[in-house]
Amino acid sequence: MTGDRPPRPGPSPAATGLVAVVATVAALLGIGVRARFGGHVAVDEPQYLLTALSIFEDFDLDITDELERRRWTPWAGTEALPVQTEVLADGTQISPHDPLLPIILAVPMGLGGWVAAKAALALMAGALAALTLWTAVRRFAVPRRLATGGVLLASASAPLAVYGQQVYPELPAALAAVAALAIVTGPAFGRRRDLAAFGLVITALPWLSVKYVPVAAALALPGLWRLRADRRALAALAGGLAAMGAVYLVVHRLIWGGWTVYASGDHFQESGEFGVMGFDPDFTGRAVRLVGLMTDRGYGLAAWQPAWLLLLPAVGYGLWHLRPRNLPTASPDDSSDGSSGAPLPALPAPPTAFRSAALLLPLAAGWLTATFVALTMNGYWWPGRQTVVVLPLALLLILAFLRDRPRWLHRTGLALGTAGPVTYAWLLADGYAVRITWVSGFERVGSPLYQAIRPLLPDYRSGWDAFWPLHLTWALISLLLVAYGTPYLMKGRSHEVDPDPDDRRGPGPGRRADLRPDGLRRR
Repeated sequence: MTGDRPPRPGPSPAATGLVAVVATVAALLGIGVRARFGGHVAVDEPQYLLTALSIFEDFDLDITDELERRRWTPWAGTEALPVQTEVLADGTQISPHDPLLPIILAVPMGLGGWVAAKAALALMAGALAALTLWTAVRRFAVPRRLATGGVLLASASAPLAVYGQQVYPELPAALAAVAALAIVTGPAFGRRRDLAAFGLVITALPWLSVKYVPVAAALALPGLWRLRADRRALAALAGGLAAMGAVYLVVHRLIWGGWTVYASGDHFQESGEFGVMGFDPDFTGRAVRLVGLMTDRGYGLAAWQPAWLLLLPAVGYGLWHLRPRNLPTASPDDSSDGSSGAPLPALPAPPTAFRSAALLLPLAAGWLTATFVALTMNGYWWPGRQTVVVLPLALLLILAFLRDRPRWLHRTGLALGTAGPVTYAWLLADGYAVRITWVSGFERVGSPLYQAIRPLLPDYRSGWDAFWPLHLTWALISLLLVAYGTPYLMKGRSHEVDPDPDDRRGPGPGRRADLRPDGLRRR
């Protein structure tokens, strides 16, 4: 959170290129590991690839001929695919998955097959790493070395490295989320070009998957809030998003026969399309995922990259910045209402509270969706799938938190973070030896770091009687870490003085001359 500090130079081209190359290579290396022992792609991946083939060859979404000709056998194995599609009234079979990912992959899939499609996703992983680094440095004033190291460790670890080549919408959705954040926190937000780009990436999220609607809404809210003093721009953005939402619903009714793609799914013909959330969901029982998404023995984020535990104190740090005194107030001088017909000016740089909210709102939306909406967190996929869309935002929050923390905490983060790439390298080695796959057997990986962590984490598949002691322990640890992240308890710098004093621009103890280079007031 930079408050009102002037914009900093972006990361160096060398650092940007480094993180992009490392993220891309880490993802590319994962292509050689089988998704299951019988094929290179599995579960929902064939549905996306078959739809991409249909778009490239037939210019439509109907995969009837692809299914009849068993086009999946070269890369998904000779076994019959699980039936996912219902034959519609016109005889077509439309995959119950939103179409933007197949559209993106249509050309590489059509020209180079499944390897090219996965390589295209790996390139997107590199783009995500580069954009995350740029956003950390430019929008959140994270020092270049810290930002570069953090992005490298996250990009070369699971789950980001794994989903950098898995044919799922998770990685493209994460890229769209970071792009939206970079735009809405920028000094030029309010200009037509930025509003158009912001609306575009927000709209892309539901077209990647309807499950991203809460994250899209949570990203849109800061944009609408920031435009509250410019009625013309506010109406334009709100009207544009509403129109795109209406188009989404109409297109889905016409093509899939319902409000979501699940209306064409064979599995949901009796329950209805919203059965995707479960036929009899136990939302109270699902609440354990609030902790389990981080700490589950096999499917938790911390099991594969322990540095994600730093998200907990980072959340406390972000919540502290949401104090009411930090909230911006609308001013007639902030922007024009556009009634004069003049070009819309850029808005002032948003204060710390706004930047905190812009990170925390979509992060909370993604985490709560994975907790209460997703059917399960222990599915037939690589761990962390439901949280990938907001993990780069979590990384940005962690980096902003570490920016003002003592060096020992940086070293702790480095030590924890190094375990992630080491375990990922072990996963690759075991995967090439066909001892594990991306969706089965991965808990048998030979990494001594992962195997050492496992006994400390609860196994939520073992039943309440077995997991409750470790679950309650980690619930308490999580609460303590969140509290520890507040500047009142941390022995860092930002607890000593307010990093964004109200009188920073005017005379008095908060004037520029009294500020240290890091933006904090001198004593």
